[in-house]
Amino acid sequence: MKRLGHLAIVAHDMGLIFEFLALVTLVPFIVLIIYREWEMILPMGTVPFLFLASGFLISKVPRKPYIPSLSVALVAVALTWLAAAVIGAVPFVLALEVPWTDGIFESMSGWTDTGITVMKSIDTMPKTLIFWRSFTQWLGGIGVIAFGIAMLDRSGLSQSQLYRSEGRSEDLMPNVVSTGRRIWLIYVTLTLLSTGLILLSDIHLWDAVNLAMVAISTGGFSPHDAGMSYYNSASLEFLLIPVMIAGALPFKMYFLMYRGKAREIFKNSVVRLIAVLSLAGSAIVVLNLYILHTISLFDAVRMGTFCTVSGLTTTGFQNSSLLWLPLPLLVIMLLMLIGGASGSTAGGIKANRIILGYEGLVWWFKRLFVRGSVMVPFKHEGRNIPAKLSELELSKNMLIISLYLLTVIVAVILALHLAPTQFEVYQVTFEVISAVANNGMSFGYLTAASPVTVKWLFILVMWIGRLEILPVLILIGGLVRGFDLR
Repeated sequence: MKRLGHLAIVAHDMGLIFEFLALVTLVPFIVLIIYREWEMILPMGTVPFLFLASGFLISKVPRKPYIPSLSVALVAVALTWLAAAVIGAVPFVLALEVPWTDGIFESMSGWTDTGITVMKSIDTMPKTLIFWRSFTQWLGGIGVIAFGIAMLDRSGLSQSQLYRSEGRSEDLMPNVVSTGRRIWLIYVTLTLLSTGLILLSDIHLWDAVNLAMVAISTGGFSPHDAGMSYYNSASLEFLLIPVMIAGALPFKMYFLMYRGKAREIFKNSVVRLIAVLSLAGSAIVVLNLYILHTISLFDAVRMGTFCTVSGLTTTGFQNSSLLWLPLPLLVIMLLMLIGGASGSTAGGIKANRIILGYEGLVWWFKRLFVRGSVMVPFKHEGRNIPAKLSELELSKNMLIISLYLLTVIVAVILALHLAPTQFEVYQVTFEVISAVANNGMSFGYLTAASPVTVKWLFILVMWIGRLEILPVLILIGGLVRGFDLR
């Protein structure tokens, strides 16, 4: 407890964030009233109550006169996401009488925008609970902390540390509070536009709203057991593609469009990489399905393009059982691991890190072939970066990439040893990468009948992946040896 006492530095702000979460989690009551599901009052009412009570208690912790260190902010973020997952599990436990493990799994999958489910039946769920699943993904897409920061009435180092500790780095406005509010305005606008676009496929408004929330947040929860197969609509799938891509692009891009600087978007290396990966990945998968799987050209284009974009954007929608030969699955696995852009709702390593890693490797190799006295500048986004700063940032970048890969390896080994399975090793690897990248595409490896140990492994993997690993490592390290306040 003494070590956790350092969190008192940011306790006030964290308490306010919890209180604002209590307010926003009242939104599902609109669905409750519309569909007259009065039996859901207690399960859903418990969520805002717990957020409010927790926020009130946390905000009353006496402040400490220290400037918050990055480690403290990282730990606060890690614990906040854990708390959100536990509190978010209450409606599933109370309404469906499922075990706490299943409730926390579903909640963590929602908040982290993963989309893997262990619920026995979605179609028989109360509408309010279906909306709650979609709503957690919508909130989680932008970030629990980012939401709370946007609601604060001031900005400072404490808020800035918390904001950036959640993996966000946008600088749209002079301070993080203004930036958070602008991001939320963009997010709501994109959600409304996505809903209108999806309605063009002629599906019901209820489905359109839920699909829009989970598509723009790159979450992937479906309001039906059969997933996208329920609709059997090629038009819906093709309309969802631009929505998924929109969620995986940096929010800064939309801010530039609003400011009349749309031309700069096409100069953005991240946007171009996502476009290239989408086209190249889709082409490989489509050709493989058409030539080797004897699927009609239309169906190959339909399934291949949709699943490829869903994988790259880490949305997790799928219109196929994925019972394909390994090659197209390996392509999708690679794209899932890369993910979308930093400053988006997508998961994965992030396209920005892949670009920086590539530039770093090119730079290091160039330095090997020049004389010791010759300086080779490191260029990023058209600017020369000082050598010392370049080496530091490149090392941090490669560390994150390495930790992602290490997490996948360790999780696959643990999954294979925790319980016997009829699934192939590459299929288990696919599931693990899907969880780490917060994607949600699945062969059906995880079900309600899966061992508890495997479920908890994936709960941890989803949490670790969403927070980009470091906050969890700092939390563990801090609990062991304390937090540096300097």
